[in-house]
Amino acid sequence: MTIDLHMWPTGNGYKVLIMLEECGLDYDIKWVNIFQGDQFKEEFLKISPNNKMPAIVDHNVSEGEPISVFESGAILQYIGRKTGKFYPAEDRARAETEQWLFWQVGGLGPMAGQAHHFVHYAETKIPYAVERFSKETNRLYGVMNKRLSGRDFLAGDYSIADMAAFPWVRRYAWQGVDIEDYANVKAWYDRIEFRPAVQRALAIGAEKKPPVENAKH
Repeated sequence: MTIDLHMWPTGNGYKVLIMLEECGLDYDIKWVNIFQGDQFKEEFLKISPNNKMPAIVDHNVSEGEPISVFESGAILQYIGRKTGKFYPAEDRARAETEQWLFWQVGGLGPMAGQAHHFVHYAETKIPYAVERFSKETNRLYGVMNKRLSGRDFLAGDYSIADMAAFPWVRRYAWQGVDIEDYANVKAWYDRIEFRPAVQRALAIGAEKKPPVENAKH
């Protein structure tokens, strides 16, 4: 029995793909091509009513129907609880991990996503929007840089908090960020990028993306 991973290789999609690779779980990818509108298909909406990927369906359950989960942060927590990996059980350590997981989900991801849109995709350039979201994204990199001073990872050991943030930091240049301005973030990024599971996940995702989307910058 496996886990079905419904995804497209975006920042949020990579989070879960990395987690599954790190945990060594059996999974099948069900590609949700967001450029062709797969996220609006009825069968996908049954497991992800917000029409956003990623989502999972876990068929490896002890009893009852398969369990479906949408929202990338919730999926990371679910897999962490299921495997006992990368999501500590002790209250203090778990609180640290959750704080930085939700910092990414509620801050870094949305702000970086808006920077992507207004800098690169908006048909009409709006200087106010470009400045606002680029500045806020850079502020968040500053928060992260300070947090990583004297630390290898965001919340103690390598965890789902790092897996959540990494795919978004991977597109730093698209967000109007000069990674050289954030030495601690750069060192953290390099530390994670060369993990074997991360390399496998990035290679899988790259097979689906057009060449321009494969570039970090």
